[in-house]
Amino acid sequence: MSNINEQIEQERKNARNVCSTEGDASGDCAAAWDAVEELQAEASHQRQNETPKTSFEKYCDDNPDAVECRVYDD
Repeated sequence: MSNINEQIEQERKNARNVCSTEGDASGDCAAAWDAVEELQAEASHQRQNETPKTSFEKYCDDNPDAVECRVYDD
């Protein structure tokens, strides 16, 4: 997750640079901020998909040979 946060910061710096050079009303400025927004949306999406493991899942991770944790293929 920290990698996407670093990308967001880099794109923010880039957007500020582009807007100061090209002007706030330029298409390049708008495109640069769109890139920031897309990364922020992706970061939000990744946070929503992170579901904490249940106690049972943690137990099975620690004890894969336990009878309760066995998985049988059909």
